Amino acid sequence: MGFEKISWKGVIQIRWDGEACPLSGGKNWSTGNGKEVIMSRMDYRSDLRFAGIKPFAGKVWLSSPTMHGWEQMYVDEAIRTNWVSTVGENINEVERLTAEKAGRNYAVALSSGTAALHLGVRLCGEKLYGQPRVGRGALGGKKVFCSDMTFAATVNPVVYEGGETVFIDTEYDTWNMDPEALDQAFSLYPDVRLVVLAHLYGVPGKIDEIRKICESHNALIVEDAAESFGATYRGIETGSFGDVSVISFNGNKIITGSSGGMFLTDSKADADKVRKWSTQSREAAAWYQHEETGYNYRMSNVVAGVVRGQFPYLEEHIGQKKAIYSRYQEGFKGLPVRMNPFDREVGSPNYWLSCLLIEDDAMCRQVRGEQESLFEHEPGKSCPEEILGALAAFGAEGRPLWKPMHMQPVYRMSPFVTKDGGGRGRTNAYIAGTAGCDVGADLFARGLCLPSDNKMTKEEQEKVIEIVKRCFL
Repeated sequence: MGFEKISWKGVIQIRWDGEACPLSGGKNWSTGNGKEVIMSRMDYRSDLRFAGIKPFAGKVWLSSPTMHGWEQMYVDEAIRTNWVSTVGENINEVERLTAEKAGRNYAVALSSGTAALHLGVRLCGEKLYGQPRVGRGALGGKKVFCSDMTFAATVNPVVYEGGETVFIDTEYDTWNMDPEALDQAFSLYPDVRLVVLAHLYGVPGKIDEIRKICESHNALIVEDAAESFGATYRGIETGSFGDVSVISFNGNKIITGSSGGMFLTDSKADADKVRKWSTQSREAAAWYQHEETGYNYRMSNVVAGVVRGQFPYLEEHIGQKKAIYSRYQEGFKGLPVRMNPFDREVGSPNYWLSCLLIEDDAMCRQVRGEQESLFEHEPGKSCPEEILGALAAFGAEGRPLWKPMHMQPVYRMSPFVTKDGGGRGRTNAYIAGTAGCDVGADLFARGLCLPSDNKMTKEEQEKVIEIVKRCFL
Protein backbone atom coordinates (compact mmCIF):
# COMPACT_ATOMS: atom_id res chain seq x y z
CA MET A 1 0.00 0.00 0.00
CA GLY A 2 1.13 3.57 -0.52
CA PHE A 3 0.28 7.19 -1.30
CA GLU A 4 0.59 8.94 -4.66
CA LYS A 5 0.63 12.75 -4.67
CA ILE A 6 -0.91 14.77 -7.52
CA SER A 7 -1.14 18.58 -7.63
CA TRP A 8 -4.29 20.36 -8.80
CA LYS A 9 -4.23 24.17 -9.06
CA GLY A 10 -2.00 24.22 -6.00
CA VAL A 11 -3.99 21.45 -4.27
CA ILE A 12 -2.32 18.16 -3.39
CA GLN A 13 -4.58 15.26 -4.30
CA ILE A 14 -3.73 12.07 -2.43
CA ARG A 15 -4.34 8.68 -4.00
CA TRP A 16 -4.36 5.58 -1.79
CA ASP A 17 -3.62 2.49 -3.86
CA GLY A 18 -5.01 4.17 -6.97
CA GLU A 19 -8.26 5.40 -5.39
CA ALA A 20 -8.53 9.17 -5.86
CA CYS A 21 -9.99 11.53 -3.32
CA PRO A 22 -12.03 14.54 -4.56
CA LEU A 23 -10.29 17.80 -5.41
CA SER A 24 -11.14 19.99 -2.44
CA GLY A 25 -8.63 21.26 0.05
CA GLY A 26 -8.29 20.67 3.77
CA LYS A 27 -10.88 17.92 4.18
CA ASN A 28 -10.85 14.33 5.32
CA TRP A 29 -12.16 11.85 2.78
CA SER A 30 -12.99 8.19 3.05
CA THR A 31 -12.46 5.72 0.21
CA GLY A 32 -15.51 3.79 1.29
CA ASN A 33 -13.44 0.85 2.51
CA GLY A 34 -12.32 2.35 5.77
CA LYS A 35 -9.22 4.16 4.48
CA GLU A 36 -9.08 7.87 5.19
CA VAL A 37 -6.79 10.44 3.60
CA ILE A 38 -6.36 14.15 4.20
CA MET A 39 -6.38 16.89 1.54
CA SER A 40 -4.04 19.84 1.93
CA ARG A 41 -3.15 22.90 -0.15
CA MET A 42 0.15 22.68 -1.96
CA ASP A 43 2.69 25.09 -0.49
CA TYR A 44 5.46 25.87 -2.95
CA ARG A 45 7.28 27.90 -0.31
CA SER A 46 7.62 24.81 1.89
CA ASP A 47 8.69 22.60 -1.01
CA LEU A 48 12.35 21.68 -0.55
CA ARG A 49 12.99 22.37 -4.24
CA PHE A 50 12.48 26.09 -3.53
CA ALA A 51 14.49 26.25 -0.30
CA GLY A 52 16.20 29.60 0.19
CA ILE A 53 13.95 31.53 -2.20
CA LYS A 54 12.08 34.36 -0.52
CA PRO A 55 8.88 35.97 -1.82
CA PHE A 56 9.27 39.10 -3.93
CA ALA A 57 9.11 42.30 -1.90
CA GLY A 58 6.46 43.63 -4.30
CA LYS A 59 4.36 42.10 -7.03
CA VAL A 60 6.24 41.31 -10.23
CA TRP A 61 3.74 41.90 -13.00
CA LEU A 62 3.22 40.26 -16.36
CA SER A 63 3.10 43.65 -18.11
CA SER A 64 1.87 46.79 -16.38
CA PRO A 65 1.71 50.44 -17.47
CA THR A 66 4.91 52.48 -17.18
CA MET A 67 4.31 56.20 -16.74
CA HIS A 68 6.96 58.88 -17.27
CA GLY A 69 5.39 62.24 -16.39
CA TRP A 70 4.51 63.65 -19.79
CA GLU A 71 1.21 61.77 -19.58
CA GLN A 72 0.15 63.83 -16.57
CA MET A 73 1.03 67.08 -18.35
CA TYR A 74 -1.14 66.32 -21.38
CA VAL A 75 -4.03 65.06 -19.23
CA ASP A 76 -3.85 68.16 -17.04
CA GLU A 77 -3.81 70.34 -20.15
CA ALA A 78 -7.00 68.66 -21.41
CA ILE A 79 -8.70 69.26 -18.06
CA ARG A 80 -7.40 72.82 -17.67
CA THR A 81 -8.64 73.80 -21.13
CA ASN A 82 -11.91 71.83 -20.69
CA TRP A 83 -11.24 69.65 -23.76
CA VAL A 84 -12.10 66.36 -22.06
CA SER A 85 -14.56 64.85 -24.54
CA THR A 86 -13.91 63.25 -27.94
CA VAL A 87 -12.24 66.22 -29.65
CA GLY A 88 -9.03 68.05 -28.83
CA GLU A 89 -5.35 68.51 -29.52
CA ASN A 90 -4.31 65.28 -27.81
CA ILE A 91 -6.50 63.24 -30.15
CA ASN A 92 -5.25 65.11 -33.21
CA GLU A 93 -1.62 64.60 -32.22
CA VAL A 94 -1.99 60.92 -31.32
CA GLU A 95 -3.63 60.23 -34.69
CA ARG A 96 -0.78 62.00 -36.45
CA LEU A 97 1.92 60.21 -34.47
CA THR A 98 0.37 56.76 -34.95
CA ALA A 99 -0.17 57.17 -38.69
CA GLU A 100 3.40 58.43 -39.07
CA LYS A 101 4.88 55.56 -37.04
CA ALA A 102 2.83 52.86 -38.80
CA GLY A 103 3.40 54.33 -42.24
CA ARG A 104 -0.30 54.83 -42.96
CA ASN A 105 -2.03 57.85 -44.45
CA TYR A 106 -4.79 58.04 -41.84
CA ALA A 107 -5.44 57.02 -38.25
CA VAL A 108 -8.68 57.26 -36.28
CA ALA A 109 -8.45 57.24 -32.47
CA LEU A 110 -11.05 54.98 -30.86
CA SER A 111 -12.03 53.85 -27.39
CA SER A 112 -10.33 50.43 -27.67
CA GLY A 113 -8.57 48.08 -30.04
CA THR A 114 -11.75 45.99 -30.03
CA ALA A 115 -13.75 48.98 -31.26
CA ALA A 116 -11.22 49.50 -34.05
CA LEU A 117 -11.44 45.81 -35.01
CA HIS A 118 -15.22 45.99 -35.04
CA LEU A 119 -15.34 48.98 -37.33
CA GLY A 120 -12.62 47.50 -39.54
CA VAL A 121 -14.57 44.26 -39.94
CA ARG A 122 -17.78 46.17 -40.63
CA LEU A 123 -16.07 48.39 -43.20
CA CYS A 124 -14.62 45.40 -45.05
CA GLY A 125 -17.94 43.60 -44.87
CA GLU A 126 -19.76 46.51 -46.49
CA LYS A 127 -17.11 46.80 -49.19
CA LEU A 128 -17.52 43.13 -50.03
CA TYR A 129 -21.24 42.59 -49.59
CA GLY A 130 -22.89 46.02 -49.53
CA GLN A 131 -24.71 47.94 -46.84
CA PRO A 132 -26.88 45.53 -44.83
CA ARG A 133 -30.39 45.97 -43.55
CA VAL A 134 -30.49 47.34 -40.01
CA GLY A 135 -29.87 44.60 -37.46
CA ARG A 136 -28.42 42.11 -39.95
CA GLY A 137 -24.70 42.92 -39.74
CA ALA A 138 -22.37 43.57 -42.63
CA LEU A 139 -21.28 39.93 -42.97
CA GLY A 140 -24.74 38.37 -43.13
CA GLY A 141 -23.70 34.77 -42.43
CA LYS A 142 -20.55 34.88 -44.57
CA LYS A 143 -17.52 32.90 -43.44
CA VAL A 144 -14.38 34.76 -42.33
CA PHE A 145 -10.94 33.19 -41.86
CA CYS A 146 -9.47 34.15 -38.47
CA SER A 147 -6.27 33.62 -36.52
CA ASP A 148 -6.90 30.78 -34.10
CA MET A 149 -4.33 31.46 -31.40
CA THR A 150 -5.25 34.94 -30.23
CA PHE A 151 -7.37 36.87 -27.75
CA ALA A 152 -11.12 36.64 -28.31
CA ALA A 153 -11.29 40.37 -29.18
CA THR A 154 -9.62 39.57 -32.51
CA VAL A 155 -12.48 37.38 -33.70
CA ASN A 156 -15.58 38.53 -31.78
CA PRO A 157 -16.23 41.46 -34.19
CA VAL A 158 -16.88 38.91 -36.94
CA VAL A 159 -19.80 37.68 -34.84
CA TYR A 160 -20.91 41.23 -34.05
CA GLU A 161 -21.42 41.68 -37.79
CA GLY A 162 -23.25 38.39 -38.28
CA GLY A 163 -20.36 36.43 -39.78
CA GLU A 164 -19.20 32.86 -39.19
CA THR A 165 -15.67 32.38 -37.88
CA VAL A 166 -13.43 29.79 -39.52
CA PHE A 167 -10.26 29.34 -37.46
CA ILE A 168 -6.91 28.83 -39.17
CA ASP A 169 -4.28 26.83 -37.30
CA THR A 170 -0.95 28.19 -36.09
CA GLU A 171 2.63 27.48 -37.23
CA TYR A 172 5.60 26.80 -34.96
CA ASP A 173 7.98 29.38 -36.52
CA THR A 174 6.25 32.53 -35.22
CA TRP A 175 3.15 31.15 -33.43
CA ASN A 176 0.93 32.98 -35.93
CA MET A 177 -1.50 32.01 -38.69
CA ASP A 178 -0.12 29.16 -40.81
CA PRO A 179 -0.06 30.05 -44.53
CA GLU A 180 -0.34 26.35 -45.42
CA ALA A 181 -3.49 26.06 -43.32
CA LEU A 182 -4.85 29.26 -44.89
CA ASP A 183 -4.27 27.81 -48.34
CA GLN A 184 -6.12 24.67 -47.29
CA ALA A 185 -8.98 26.81 -45.99
CA PHE A 186 -9.42 28.55 -49.34
CA SER A 187 -9.57 25.16 -51.04
CA LEU A 188 -12.35 24.12 -48.65
CA TYR A 189 -14.18 27.47 -48.67
CA PRO A 190 -13.27 29.24 -51.94
CA ASP A 191 -15.96 31.93 -51.57
CA VAL A 192 -14.38 33.51 -48.47
CA ARG A 193 -13.25 37.10 -49.05
CA LEU A 194 -12.12 38.30 -45.62
CA VAL A 195 -9.18 37.29 -43.39
CA VAL A 196 -8.57 38.56 -39.84
CA LEU A 197 -4.88 38.17 -38.99
CA ALA A 198 -3.20 38.78 -35.60
CA HIS A 199 0.50 39.13 -34.72
CA LEU A 200 0.92 37.15 -31.49
CA TYR A 201 2.83 38.55 -28.50
CA GLY A 202 4.48 41.23 -30.65
CA VAL A 203 5.91 38.85 -33.28
CA PRO A 204 5.01 39.51 -36.94
CA GLY A 205 3.43 36.60 -38.79
CA LYS A 206 4.40 35.26 -42.22
CA ILE A 207 3.03 38.32 -43.94
CA ASP A 208 4.42 37.84 -47.45
CA GLU A 209 2.96 34.35 -47.80
CA ILE A 210 -0.38 35.28 -46.29
CA ARG A 211 -0.80 38.41 -48.43
CA LYS A 212 0.07 36.44 -51.58
CA ILE A 213 -2.59 33.83 -50.78
CA CYS A 214 -5.20 36.49 -49.97
CA GLU A 215 -4.45 38.43 -53.16
CA SER A 216 -4.88 35.29 -55.27
CA HIS A 217 -8.37 34.89 -53.80
CA ASN A 218 -9.31 38.61 -53.84
CA ALA A 219 -9.64 38.55 -50.06
CA LEU A 220 -9.30 41.59 -47.83
CA ILE A 221 -7.15 41.55 -44.69
CA VAL A 222 -8.00 43.04 -41.30
CA GLU A 223 -4.62 43.21 -39.58
CA ASP A 224 -4.75 42.99 -35.79
CA ALA A 225 -1.48 44.61 -34.69
CA ALA A 226 -2.81 45.22 -31.17
CA GLU A 227 0.12 43.39 -29.58
CA SER A 228 2.82 44.30 -32.10
CA PHE A 229 2.98 48.11 -32.31
CA GLY A 230 6.60 48.97 -33.07
CA ALA A 231 7.44 45.55 -34.52
CA THR A 232 8.65 45.37 -38.12
CA TYR A 233 8.57 42.90 -40.99
CA ARG A 234 11.24 43.40 -43.66
CA GLY A 235 11.83 46.81 -42.12
CA ILE A 236 8.17 47.85 -42.42
CA GLU A 237 5.99 48.49 -39.38
CA THR A 238 3.19 46.11 -38.49
CA GLY A 239 -0.07 47.97 -38.79
CA SER A 240 0.69 48.75 -42.41
CA PHE A 241 0.00 45.38 -44.04
CA GLY A 242 -3.78 45.08 -43.86
CA ASP A 243 -6.41 46.64 -46.05
CA VAL A 244 -7.29 48.04 -42.65
CA SER A 245 -5.19 47.64 -39.51
CA VAL A 246 -5.63 48.04 -35.78
CA ILE A 247 -3.48 49.10 -32.80
CA SER A 248 -4.32 48.74 -29.10
CA PHE A 249 -3.37 51.08 -26.25
CA ASN A 250 -4.80 48.82 -23.54
CA GLY A 251 -3.18 49.06 -20.11
CA ASN A 252 -0.77 46.17 -20.62
CA LYS A 253 0.43 47.07 -24.14
CA ILE A 254 3.87 48.33 -25.18
CA ILE A 255 2.56 51.91 -24.79
CA THR A 256 -0.79 52.65 -23.23
CA GLY A 257 -3.54 55.16 -22.70
CA SER A 258 -5.08 52.99 -19.94
CA SER A 259 -7.44 52.08 -22.79
CA GLY A 260 -7.88 53.11 -26.39
CA GLY A 261 -7.15 51.86 -29.88
CA MET A 262 -6.41 53.08 -33.38
CA PHE A 263 -7.89 52.31 -36.78
CA LEU A 264 -5.34 52.60 -39.62
CA THR A 265 -5.94 52.97 -43.36
CA ASP A 266 -4.57 54.61 -46.49
CA SER A 267 -8.05 55.66 -47.63
CA LYS A 268 -9.50 59.02 -46.63
CA ALA A 269 -13.00 57.75 -47.39
CA ASP A 270 -12.49 54.79 -45.04
CA ALA A 271 -11.11 57.01 -42.29
CA ASP A 272 -14.03 59.43 -42.63
CA LYS A 273 -16.54 56.56 -42.54
CA VAL A 274 -15.03 55.05 -39.39
CA ARG A 275 -14.86 58.47 -37.74
CA LYS A 276 -18.57 58.93 -38.53
CA TRP A 277 -19.59 55.49 -37.25
CA SER A 278 -17.57 56.01 -34.06
CA THR A 279 -19.58 59.12 -33.18
CA GLN A 280 -23.06 57.62 -33.60
CA SER A 281 -23.28 58.12 -37.40
CA ARG A 282 -24.81 61.57 -37.24
CA GLU A 283 -25.76 63.03 -40.63
CA ALA A 284 -25.13 66.64 -41.74
CA ALA A 285 -28.34 68.09 -40.36
CA ALA A 286 -29.15 70.65 -37.70
CA TRP A 287 -30.97 67.94 -35.77
CA TYR A 288 -29.87 64.41 -34.90
CA GLN A 289 -30.49 62.40 -38.05
CA HIS A 290 -29.15 58.92 -38.76
CA GLU A 291 -29.08 56.85 -41.93
CA GLU A 292 -26.67 54.26 -40.52
CA THR A 293 -26.22 52.64 -37.13
CA GLY A 294 -23.39 54.14 -35.13
CA TYR A 295 -21.44 53.63 -31.92
CA ASN A 296 -19.94 55.57 -29.04
CA TYR A 297 -16.42 54.42 -29.97
CA ARG A 298 -14.35 57.62 -30.15
CA MET A 299 -11.29 58.05 -27.92
CA SER A 300 -11.50 60.79 -25.31
CA ASN A 301 -9.03 63.66 -25.28
CA VAL A 302 -8.05 62.64 -21.73
CA VAL A 303 -7.12 59.08 -22.74
CA ALA A 304 -5.35 60.52 -25.79
CA GLY A 305 -3.27 62.65 -23.42
CA VAL A 306 -1.90 59.53 -21.76
CA VAL A 307 -1.11 57.94 -25.15
CA ARG A 308 0.54 61.17 -26.33
CA GLY A 309 2.78 61.20 -23.27
CA GLN A 310 3.77 57.57 -23.90
CA PHE A 311 4.82 57.98 -27.53
CA PRO A 312 8.35 59.33 -26.91
CA TYR A 313 9.10 56.17 -24.92
CA LEU A 314 7.96 53.51 -27.40
CA GLU A 315 11.47 52.57 -28.52
CA GLU A 316 12.74 52.69 -24.95
CA HIS A 317 10.01 50.25 -23.88
CA ILE A 318 10.84 47.93 -26.79
CA GLY A 319 14.52 48.00 -25.81
CA GLN A 320 13.67 47.14 -22.20
CA LYS A 321 11.42 44.28 -23.30
CA LYS A 322 14.13 42.98 -25.63
CA ALA A 323 16.60 42.93 -22.74
CA ILE A 324 14.12 40.91 -20.67
CA TYR A 325 13.71 38.40 -23.51
CA SER A 326 17.48 38.09 -23.91
CA ARG A 327 18.04 37.52 -20.17
CA TYR A 328 15.44 34.76 -20.16
CA GLN A 329 17.01 33.18 -23.23
CA GLU A 330 20.42 33.18 -21.57
CA GLY A 331 19.10 32.11 -18.16
CA PHE A 332 17.22 29.09 -19.46
CA LYS A 333 20.20 27.58 -21.28
CA GLY A 334 20.41 23.91 -20.32
CA LEU A 335 16.70 23.65 -19.53
CA PRO A 336 14.41 21.69 -21.89
CA VAL A 337 12.57 24.87 -22.93
CA ARG A 338 12.49 27.39 -25.79
CA MET A 339 11.46 31.03 -25.97
CA ASN A 340 8.69 32.27 -28.27
CA PRO A 341 10.31 32.29 -31.74
CA PHE A 342 10.61 34.80 -34.54
CA ASP A 343 12.36 34.88 -37.92
CA ARG A 344 15.42 37.09 -37.40
CA GLU A 345 15.99 37.43 -41.14
CA VAL A 346 12.69 39.14 -41.86
CA GLY A 347 11.05 40.15 -38.57
CA SER A 348 11.89 42.29 -35.57
CA PRO A 349 9.34 41.87 -32.75
CA ASN A 350 8.51 44.43 -30.10
CA TYR A 351 9.10 41.74 -27.43
CA TRP A 352 5.81 42.63 -25.74
CA LEU A 353 5.67 39.34 -23.80
CA SER A 354 8.41 36.79 -23.27
CA CYS A 355 6.99 33.28 -23.49
CA LEU A 356 8.32 29.83 -22.74
CA LEU A 357 7.60 26.51 -24.45
CA ILE A 358 8.49 23.25 -22.69
CA GLU A 359 9.94 20.49 -24.85
CA ASP A 360 7.46 17.70 -25.39
CA ASP A 361 9.54 15.04 -23.66
CA ALA A 362 10.08 17.32 -20.64
CA MET A 363 6.35 17.75 -19.94
CA CYS A 364 4.98 16.16 -16.81
CA ARG A 365 1.40 14.97 -16.96
CA GLN A 366 -1.07 17.85 -17.12
CA VAL A 367 -4.74 18.03 -18.00
CA ARG A 368 -7.04 21.06 -18.18
CA GLY A 369 -10.80 21.22 -18.00
CA GLU A 370 -12.96 24.25 -18.70
CA GLN A 371 -11.97 25.95 -15.44
CA GLU A 372 -9.70 23.63 -13.50
CA SER A 373 -6.43 21.83 -14.09
CA LEU A 374 -4.52 18.83 -12.80
CA PHE A 375 -0.83 17.97 -13.00
CA GLU A 376 1.54 15.42 -11.56
CA HIS A 377 5.12 16.47 -10.95
CA GLU A 378 7.86 14.23 -12.29
CA PRO A 379 11.57 14.79 -11.52
CA GLY A 380 13.32 16.45 -14.45
CA LYS A 381 10.02 17.54 -15.93
CA SER A 382 7.46 20.28 -15.39
CA CYS A 383 4.42 21.89 -17.04
CA PRO A 384 2.85 25.35 -17.38
CA GLU A 385 0.45 24.83 -14.46
CA GLU A 386 3.27 23.94 -12.08
CA ILE A 387 5.49 26.84 -13.20
CA LEU A 388 2.67 29.38 -13.04
CA GLY A 389 1.70 28.12 -9.57
CA ALA A 390 5.27 28.41 -8.33
CA LEU A 391 5.68 31.93 -9.71
CA ALA A 392 2.39 33.03 -8.15
CA ALA A 393 3.37 31.56 -4.78
CA PHE A 394 6.38 33.88 -4.65
CA GLY A 395 4.54 36.94 -6.00
CA ALA A 396 5.20 36.93 -9.76
CA GLU A 397 2.51 37.05 -12.42
CA GLY A 398 2.56 34.76 -15.45
CA ARG A 399 -0.29 33.31 -17.45
CA PRO A 400 -1.04 30.51 -19.91
CA LEU A 401 -0.71 31.15 -23.61
CA TRP A 402 -3.91 32.20 -25.36
CA LYS A 403 -6.27 29.25 -25.48
CA PRO A 404 -6.96 28.72 -29.20
CA MET A 405 -10.32 29.98 -30.38
CA HIS A 406 -11.36 26.63 -31.85
CA MET A 407 -11.08 25.17 -28.32
CA GLN A 408 -13.27 27.85 -26.73
CA PRO A 409 -16.78 26.72 -25.74
CA VAL A 410 -18.41 29.68 -27.48
CA TYR A 411 -16.79 28.68 -30.80
CA ARG A 412 -16.83 24.90 -30.48
CA MET A 413 -19.10 24.60 -33.54
CA SER A 414 -16.98 26.87 -35.75
CA PRO A 415 -14.91 25.24 -38.52
CA PHE A 416 -11.20 24.80 -37.84
CA VAL A 417 -8.61 24.22 -40.57
CA THR A 418 -5.05 22.88 -40.24
CA LYS A 419 -2.37 22.37 -42.87
CA ASP A 420 -3.81 18.85 -43.26
CA GLY A 421 -7.32 20.14 -44.01
CA GLY A 422 -10.41 20.24 -41.81
CA GLY A 423 -9.38 20.04 -38.18
CA ARG A 424 -12.62 18.83 -36.60
CA GLY A 425 -13.52 15.16 -36.21
CA ARG A 426 -10.06 13.91 -37.16
CA THR A 427 -9.82 10.89 -34.86
CA ASN A 428 -11.16 7.40 -35.63
CA ALA A 429 -12.00 4.76 -33.03
CA TYR A 430 -10.91 2.00 -35.38
CA ILE A 431 -7.86 3.48 -37.13
CA ALA A 432 -4.77 4.56 -35.20
CA GLY A 433 -2.82 7.74 -36.00
CA THR A 434 -5.63 9.74 -37.58
CA ALA A 435 -5.72 12.73 -35.21
CA GLY A 436 -3.79 15.07 -37.51
CA CYS A 437 -1.86 18.18 -36.49
CA ASP A 438 -3.23 20.84 -34.12
CA VAL A 439 -0.37 23.26 -33.50
CA GLY A 440 -2.39 25.76 -31.45
CA ALA A 441 -3.56 23.10 -28.99
CA ASP A 442 0.00 21.84 -28.62
CA LEU A 443 1.38 25.33 -27.92
CA PHE A 444 -1.39 26.01 -25.41
CA ALA A 445 -0.61 22.75 -23.58
CA ARG A 446 3.15 23.36 -23.33
CA GLY A 447 3.54 27.14 -23.25
CA LEU A 448 3.20 30.04 -20.83
CA CYS A 449 3.81 33.78 -20.64
CA LEU A 450 6.56 34.86 -18.25
CA PRO A 451 6.69 38.06 -16.19
CA SER A 452 7.66 40.66 -18.79
CA ASP A 453 7.16 43.96 -17.04
CA ASN A 454 9.73 46.53 -18.12
CA LYS A 455 10.04 47.73 -14.51
CA MET A 456 11.17 44.28 -13.36
CA THR A 457 14.74 44.50 -12.07
CA LYS A 458 17.53 42.16 -13.18
CA GLU A 459 17.57 40.71 -9.66
CA GLU A 460 13.84 40.03 -9.78
CA GLN A 461 14.16 38.40 -13.18
CA GLU A 462 17.04 36.24 -11.95
CA LYS A 463 14.74 35.00 -9.19
CA VAL A 464 12.00 34.24 -11.73
CA ILE A 465 14.52 32.23 -13.75
CA GLU A 466 15.64 30.34 -10.64
CA ILE A 467 12.05 29.47 -9.71
CA VAL A 468 11.42 28.11 -13.21
CA LYS A 469 14.63 26.06 -13.08
CA ARG A 470 13.69 24.50 -9.75
CA CYS A 471 10.32 23.39 -11.12
CA PHE A 472 12.28 20.84 -13.18
CA LEU A 473 14.05 19.33 -10.13
